[in-house]
Amino acid sequence: MATSAKTKVQFEPVIGLEVHAELHTRSKMFCACPVVDTTQAQPNTAVCPVCAGMPGTLPVLNQKAVEFALRVALALECEIASVSIFARKNYFYPDLPKGYQISQYEQPLARSGRLTILTSQGEKVVRIRRVHLEEDTGKLTHVEPVGATPGVAQGRDKPAPYSLVDLNRAGVPLLEIVTEPDFHNAEEVRAYAAALRSLLRCLGVNTGDMQKGVLRIEPNLSLRPVGSQALGTKVEIKNLNSFRALERAVAYEIERQTKILASGGTIRQETLGWDDVKEVTYTQRVKEGEDDYRYFPEPDLPPLVVDEAWIAQARAALPELPYVRFLRFQRQYALGAYAAALLTEEKAIADYFEQAANQQSQVLTPKLIANWMTGELFALMNQTGVEIETIRLSPAALAELAAMTAGGEINPSTAKTVLAEMFATGRGAAEIVAAQGLQQVSDADAIAPLVRQTLAENPHEVANYLGGKATVANWLFGQVMKKAGGRANPQVVRQELERQLDEARK
Repeated sequence: MATSAKTKVQFEPVIGLEVHAELHTRSKMFCACPVVDTTQAQPNTAVCPVCAGMPGTLPVLNQKAVEFALRVALALECEIASVSIFARKNYFYPDLPKGYQISQYEQPLARSGRLTILTSQGEKVVRIRRVHLEEDTGKLTHVEPVGATPGVAQGRDKPAPYSLVDLNRAGVPLLEIVTEPDFHNAEEVRAYAAALRSLLRCLGVNTGDMQKGVLRIEPNLSLRPVGSQALGTKVEIKNLNSFRALERAVAYEIERQTKILASGGTIRQETLGWDDVKEVTYTQRVKEGEDDYRYFPEPDLPPLVVDEAWIAQARAALPELPYVRFLRFQRQYALGAYAAALLTEEKAIADYFEQAANQQSQVLTPKLIANWMTGELFALMNQTGVEIETIRLSPAALAELAAMTAGGEINPSTAKTVLAEMFATGRGAAEIVAAQGLQQVSDADAIAPLVRQTLAENPHEVANYLGGKATVANWLFGQVMKKAGGRANPQVVRQELERQLDEARK
C-alpha cells in the first residue's frame, strides 16, 4: 500500500506485466536468416530482403517458433486457439524496417492461463491474459558525440547526437506473454518474472540471458484508492532486462505516482524508460492507444491452424515443470520450501541434485546433498562464475564426499577443503583424502595427548574456565583442532576436552 501524507488516502498499486521472450530457434520468424547473438555478431550481417522489409518480399512462418510457443502456452495452462491470425501493427520507428510489425492481436495463439509463484506471503496464482507470436525489432544504439552534453541541444556548429541501427535482431521470433493486472507490489512482480524465466529455460525455448535482451519485461502500472475497483491511469515502463531494474523501477514509479496524486495532480498516460544509473523513470513518449497502431490482418500470411494432434504432441513433450518439481522435492525428499525452491529454479541444478541424492549409500540422505549444494557448492559456483552444466564435479563425486563426511571418514572442516580441490581439479574425494592424509582421527587415545598438551600450554585460559568463564572451552577446542591439523573428530575432541577439564576441577 502507498499512503498520501497530505490527505491520508491509501493507494493500491495495480500492475500487469508484458514479457517479451525471444524464442531460441536457429532461424528468424519469417525468413531463413540465422538468429545470432546481437552482442557478439557484426551489425547487419544476419539480414535479408525479407527481414529488412524490402518491397515485394513475402514472409514464411517458422514452424519451430510455433512449436516453442505451444510449449509455453500449454505449460501456462492456456486455452489454445485452433485458428489464430497475424496482423500488421503499424508504427514508425528507425528499428522497424517495414514500418510495421507482424504480430497477433484480436485472435492470438492462446488465452486464459495461469502461473503459480512463491512470495513472502505464500503462493499466488497469476492469471495469464494472452500468449501470442510476433517478430522482434532491430536494435538502436544512441551515440553522443565527443564533448557533447547528453540531452542538451548542441547548436549549429556542434555535432548532433545520432543513432545507429542494427537489423540482426529484426525478425527474430518473439513470444509476448501478457498477465492480468494481478500484482500489487514490486516483490510479486519480481517473483513472477523469476518464475517465468525459470519456466522458459526449463522448456528450452529461451536462454534467459536478460543482459543480452532475450527476455524483456514491461510493467503497466497505475494507482487507485484502496477499496476502489476502477483502474487508474497507467504508465508503461519499457524494456527492463534485469530483476533488479524491474523491482526498483516498479518501486520508484509507485512512489512517484503516490506523490503526484497526494498533491492533487493527475497521472499522464505515457511510455517510460528506466535510467539504471540515476534509478529514475523518464518520459519516452506519450502512450499510444490501440487505434493508433491501425491493426489489420496480415495479407501475406494465412491463418495459423493448430489441430488437436499438434497440441497433444506438444503436451506430451513437456518436461516436469519447475513448480511441479518444487512440490515433489518437498514431498519425495522431505526438503524445506527454501531448499526446494533453490534446487528447482534451474532444470540442470534439479537434475544434478536428483542424480546425487539417488546414489546408493547407507549414510547419505537427500537433505545432506541439498545442504552441500545450496551451501558450499553454490558458493564455489558464485565465486568462479561457473554454471552447473560445466563444473568438473560430478553428482556421484559430490555424493561420495557427503557420504565420507556423514560416515566419519573426514570431518566437516576437512570436507570443505576437499570439495574445493575436487571443484578445481575434478579429482575424487577418496583420492584427495588418501593422497594428502586427511582421514579423520577418531581415536580418543590419539586425541587425548593433544588435549593434555593444549591445557598445559594455556594455564591462564584453563584458570579462567575453572573460574566460571565457560566460553573459554570453545577457544581451547579451536587450539586442539589446530594441533590436529583439522583432522580430529570434533565430537571426540569435545568429549575428551570436557573430561580433562572436569579432572582439573578435582
